[in-house]
Amino acid sequence: MSFLADLLSTVFERRYRGASEPGRQDRSIEQPCKDLLGASGEVSGMALARLFLVRYAAMSNEEKYSFFTYLYNELGLDPQRVRDTLAAYEAELGKACYSAFMSAVEPARQELARRLNQVPGATGQLVDMRADLLRMSRHDPALAAVDHDFQHLFMSWFNSGFLVLRPTNWATPAEILEKIIAYEAVHAIDTWEELRNRLRPRDRRCFGFFHPAMPDEPLIFV
Repeated sequence: MSFLADLLSTVFERRYRGASEPGRQDRSIEQPCKDLLGASGEVSGMALARLFLVRYAAMSNEEKYSFFTYLYNELGLDPQRVRDTLAAYEAELGKACYSAFMSAVEPARQELARRLNQVPGATGQLVDMRADLLRMSRHDPALAAVDHDFQHLFMSWFNSGFLVLRPTNWATPAEILEKIIAYEAVHAIDTWEELRNRLRPRDRRCFGFFHPAMPDEPLIFV
């Protein structure tokens, strides 16, 4: 089944890759978002999500700002729909009315992020995307609403129940040890020798919390 899914994904990627080929760059970022939100199949959705993430990584700062502005202006809440569904729910406290109201109060940009996250390794890319958003929201406070949605999703995705506690020692890959040096904010570590002194003694223990989707990124360490 895994082989078949990969094969079908490749077919869909070839179909949609034309939008990213030279001569077809006139497509705005809006259409890929609409395509992804409208995808009904898992394989086609994953292919579209993968292509979108590749395109985002190649965007300039101006293009990224336009993307976040689009998320804010076009994929936010519809106040009238929220009011209508709330009134319907108050009139009839039924499952269907409740479901309609909950759908109305969730911005479409949250669903877009969920669909992007179905790509293996996409969680880290979405974290980087939020870093871009935070940087740009300093100059445009309205984008804070978009960041609120990222926070809401990340609180679920990075729930402590999903994190894995792993011991970290001098035998841990250098890529992870470098991040401990960079991230330590209380007792700064300036050199590899200082890190060795923290990790090698028998009476020292270091542990890190890792998310399965980001196995080489220590989210918390003690």
